[in-house]
Amino acid sequence: MIKLIHQLKYATTFVLFYLGFISFTSSGIYCWIPFLFTFFFVPGVELFLSPSTKNFSEIEEQLEKSNKIYDYILYIVPLVQFYALWTFLSGFQEQSLTQFEIAGRIIAMGLLCSIFGINVAHELGHRSNKGEQFLAKCLLLTSLYMHFFIEHNKGHHHKVGTPSDPSTAKLNQSVYAFYKQTFVGTYLHAWKIDFKEMLVFQLIQIAFVCSIYVWFGPQITVYFLLSALLGSTILETVNYIEHYGLSRELVRDKVYERVKPQHSWNSNHVLGRLLLFELSRHSDHHYLASRKYQVLRHMEDAPQMPTGYPGMILLSLIPPLWFRVMHKQMRKYDLL
Repeated sequence: MIKLIHQLKYATTFVLFYLGFISFTSSGIYCWIPFLFTFFFVPGVELFLSPSTKNFSEIEEQLEKSNKIYDYILYIVPLVQFYALWTFLSGFQEQSLTQFEIAGRIIAMGLLCSIFGINVAHELGHRSNKGEQFLAKCLLLTSLYMHFFIEHNKGHHHKVGTPSDPSTAKLNQSVYAFYKQTFVGTYLHAWKIDFKEMLVFQLIQIAFVCSIYVWFGPQITVYFLLSALLGSTILETVNYIEHYGLSRELVRDKVYERVKPQHSWNSNHVLGRLLLFELSRHSDHHYLASRKYQVLRHMEDAPQMPTGYPGMILLSLIPPLWFRVMHKQMRKYDLL
């Protein structure tokens, strides 16, 4: 029984889907439950929980890596994500809502777009299996962020920590300045990497939006576009906090040192790790992108964030406070 609970621990993140359904079918403050859970409950609890640096032994890692339950959890996500999107869209047809309630639902869908639509797609997109890659593209469609599949795998992982990577935030760069850099830079870079696939992606996304417009009308289409934009904005905020101020040394002309643990910020806070399928153990992910999420390791040389990802996202939105906290953290690790 204890073993089964351990294997299903990542299924606990589906609570966010449940809260999303509450938001999409309720009124009043209930429409804001996913937001309150993600950005108040989780960061609040993490203030009182100690981070866990525990890694699996080699034998345990092999067992965990071969356990298909962790894959099945990911395979369920696209089905639930599209059902959640349908519930989100159809809910506006069935009820008369206030602006407060509409905003809460848009934010709730935006959270699902980022945590499941992009984050789980990120995990599946690194797999070599074509079926898993297809699921990744389907999930990215719900956030209208299909170019991420191209740029992240063929761009960011090669250029991270260098001036040519639009997904690496520079020292003293605010998150708001970073948005312009990353949204424009990653999109244009994806066209340069694979023009034909990008063209196909754009046609698919246009067709998807048009179908929503035909089925639900212009106003609800705008609500969807706003939720997709919010989802991608949360994702890019995560990119901001993951590599802020960290850079690789230039070895010779246009050649940089290999990616090391100190080129990514990490967090071992347990709730954030579960909520984001271990994304916060980011150094190990960059060390070996094909390593499955359930066996990502704590790396001693990786600089640690003072709290989990949800709390760090909130902190990044207040640049003076962000710089004060993070520059102190960088000095702690001799990075500044």
